[in-house]
Amino acid sequence: MEKILNIAVMLAGPDEEYQSNIISGINRFARENDVNISYFAAFGGMLASRSFDIGEYSIYNLVDFNRFDGVLLMTNTICDPDVKELIVKKVRKAGIPAVVIDNNEYQDMYDICINNSSAMEEIVYHVIKEHNAKVINFISGPLSNPEARDRYDAFLKVMSKCDLEVDQKRIYFGEFRSHDGKQAVEEFAESGMSLPDAFICANDAMALTAASALQKLGYRIPEDVIVTGFDYTFNARNFCPALTSVKRPLFTSGYKACSIIYDVLNGGKPKKSTVLEAYPVFSESCGCETESPDDYREFKKKVYNSTESSNANISMLNRLTARLAETETPEEHVGVIGDFIEELGCEKFCLCLSEDWQEVYSIPDPSSEDGSSYSRYITAPLIWDKGERRSKGYFSSCNMYPEEFTTGGNISYFMPLHFRERCQGYYIITNGDFPVSSLLCHTLTMAISNSIENIRKLFHLNNAMDELNKIYVIDPLCNIYNRNGFITRADDMYKDCLKKKSQIMLSFIDMDGLKFINDNYGHNEGDFAIQRLAGIISECCEKSAICARFGGDEFVIFDTNAGEGSPDALARKITAKLEAINTIIKKPYTLSASVGSVLALPGEGDTLYSFIKQADDKMYEIKKNKKNSRRSGTSGA
Repeated sequence: MEKILNIAVMLAGPDEEYQSNIISGINRFARENDVNISYFAAFGGMLASRSFDIGEYSIYNLVDFNRFDGVLLMTNTICDPDVKELIVKKVRKAGIPAVVIDNNEYQDMYDICINNSSAMEEIVYHVIKEHNAKVINFISGPLSNPEARDRYDAFLKVMSKCDLEVDQKRIYFGEFRSHDGKQAVEEFAESGMSLPDAFICANDAMALTAASALQKLGYRIPEDVIVTGFDYTFNARNFCPALTSVKRPLFTSGYKACSIIYDVLNGGKPKKSTVLEAYPVFSESCGCETESPDDYREFKKKVYNSTESSNANISMLNRLTARLAETETPEEHVGVIGDFIEELGCEKFCLCLSEDWQEVYSIPDPSSEDGSSYSRYITAPLIWDKGERRSKGYFSSCNMYPEEFTTGGNISYFMPLHFRERCQGYYIITNGDFPVSSLLCHTLTMAISNSIENIRKLFHLNNAMDELNKIYVIDPLCNIYNRNGFITRADDMYKDCLKKKSQIMLSFIDMDGLKFINDNYGHNEGDFAIQRLAGIISECCEKSAICARFGGDEFVIFDTNAGEGSPDALARKITAKLEAINTIIKKPYTLSASVGSVLALPGEGDTLYSFIKQADDKMYEIKKNKKNSRRSGTSGA
């Protein structure tokens, strides 16, 4: 049987158009050649939260590259430079072939790049020469990203060549995320600077939100200000006005990258570097005519399908969130998630949780090399496979998958589950495009993560409540009911006996000589004596009875199934056990107790307290007789 190849892909933001176009190319090649692809994807850099990013990037710590035949690196989509370098370091250590997409910085790896510089130069030159722009704002990606650096350098080169000043106050460095464009315009508006002739943006995502923000401020595009992008995305082509941009062969780069790995693994020797060309598309946002607008009917169809899909996904997420909020146990939680998987349109879904997900979390170090965000073992409480549900107990986290594939051509997406920086686990969607086709994948992930955290907190809250309840009703020294616990429990038992007209026995027990023990041997010995007596009283309780430490050295027993001889039998039993324990412990004092019991059929005018008082009176009568007997030198009751 021919070996099935397994390739890992490292990226962030799988739902963005740049990434999804490359992913489409990778997936096409993988399905054509029966290659299994595993995407490890995060949404880092999205919410301006360091702790959230740590949790997102934990998914990269899961990957054991030694279990893959090759890897594709889309590190240009990952904002954190330390995280990127750690991934590259681990790949090198594993020694597997790697292809880096849109980044030629790693000379020991294959790379496939798209020429960013020449196309950006043409855009900037066109805006200056054809549209007479003199003052230009530039919205850049992070300079730690080689693509962003190439585009920024191209901008600087043309500005210098055209003898135009670059005002650093007019440069905004973002993270290639859509909200960066809006933020850049807002900062410009607050700065008090004059309106530039153009906003040149390093990608379409930022250009689109910048254009929308400018329009909301009352500026017309391109009459008042030019806006350009980079990537020629669907939204850029169909924005109003259509965006001047750069068309890049993204699908081809993904397909080609996967084919290079496949060639290497099959003994081929492809070129180390592959460069694909990009070219500018001048359109309405700079004042040019649209080159080739999308077919209007196709545009309407795509927008309608996208809207319908988003509405369905929003409805699904609202229902899922509401149902998850009602769950109180892990079993209920998993059951609710399983009810909604079919709506994701995938063949298989695995919910994988760290073995310690319910415990108190430790904060992981995202730059750690030991992958410590994940516990050594993972459990899969839900495996949804074409409608069938099953689970798997603990498996090693280095396996990543709870079940291995026996066929090729499977596309899987690993998405991190976490609460802030706290790693909970991950889920896997196999053979379904929800992570790349829906803008709500991130929302789904957060909904599941937050509900897991709620279950964890509820678990600890219930434990805390149990402990508080125990403190409230259990005597900590004797580990039997205290006065509160006894009254609460005995009151229900008493009412039931009153209703059924059944007989009760109330016994009051008082330790003899506790003051003597405390005064002569210390309070620790006094506590020891009380504990031993409490243990004996507990042992003497029948199944129909409860006992409690009523206070100090006083104890009570309440029995709902006592007969005529029960009071004497109880006293003899306690006395015998005390004599036996005195022989065992050999203390310089003698443990003894006085027992007073009341056997009665409660009536309407009686109360539980009245019987406690009667038993207490009997106990003191017995204790008094003991003292009188000791004084007279005769034996007492």
